[in-house]
Amino acid sequence: MTDAEPGLDASRLATLSADALDDVLRAFADAHGAAALPALGELAADADVRSVRRGAKRALYRLAQRGVAAPPAPPARPIVERRAERAVRAWVSGIDGSGSRAAWILFEGAYGTTTLCSLILNDTVGVLDAAGGRITKKRLDAELAALRASQKLPWVEIEPARAVGLVVEALGLHRARGTAPPEAFARWEPLFAAAAPPPAPVLAAPEPALVERAAELLELPELAGWFLDPESVQGDAVEREAARQSRLVVSDQIKTEREEAILAHVVERELGPDARARWVRRLAEMALVFDAAGRPESAALARAAAAGLAAPDAAPARHPLARGLARRALDLATEVAAGRIPAADVRRTPTPSRDERSQSE
Repeated sequence: MTDAEPGLDASRLATLSADALDDVLRAFADAHGAAALPALGELAADADVRSVRRGAKRALYRLAQRGVAAPPAPPARPIVERRAERAVRAWVSGIDGSGSRAAWILFEGAYGTTTLCSLILNDTVGVLDAAGGRITKKRLDAELAALRASQKLPWVEIEPARAVGLVVEALGLHRARGTAPPEAFARWEPLFAAAAPPPAPVLAAPEPALVERAAELLELPELAGWFLDPESVQGDAVEREAARQSRLVVSDQIKTEREEAILAHVVERELGPDARARWVRRLAEMALVFDAAGRPESAALARAAAAGLAAPDAAPARHPLARGLARRALDLATEVAAGRIPAADVRRTPTPSRDERSQSE
């Protein structure tokens, strides 16, 4: 480095008078031009003797006046470096009968600030609602406590990456349907641009004994809203009720067989491949939620019900949970027809966001 250059030995330069030092450095700069910059820069910054440092700076200045200068130093990095926002915690609710669930994702950004993205996701429509903003740890804890106290569905913490993937999956539904998420989601959308959908939950081979008990899931308070859309079975409910009220003298067996035929027809019609796949996924997701909530028996039943409905040789009309979904829908459709329940209270079709409705008009 500088010691290898003739006349630029720092210890020797320190012994020279001011004029002699200036002459040596001037001659060195004239002889080497831009190639002298590293050696002069090192002396200007690191030489032990003040006179040597000052002489090297004067030589650098003279070179700069002739248009020979080192490139500017890169700006100093901030003590706390700004970084992209990343998901650090996440929570999801169970899934209601329309296929909707809530999701909270906590993002950490520059200087440790945190923002909470609050979403409603639906497995047929996509993102139904979006809200959120900056939040402190104290407020987050308070909001979580209040939510758990008021939430009817299970509310559990999950891996942030999986929650982000669920949002990406919902955005894929918008692309497939040619719709857009709510405007309020626009500020959050860049945070999900580089992510991928989550892998589907793994289902083992169905256990027959657990599949037979699958209808027990419908007795859980969290799944009280699980049933097929009553509006889609209104005609079947009227037919069933007419058979029940018929004045024809028929045996109880014939009445039972007639009701069974109506029920089986509803299951087969309403649980085609696409609908069945949605209910399989809902059950598999609920199994994960029950696992996280420390409810292994409910998780096992949900997983077995999903596996039984997903099996290649599955017969939905004989699946206990599928039959329960249809029977509950028929009962509610009967109540709606009798005017005892408003149809809007039991409708299973999710309401699109205002932005999506305006696109389709």
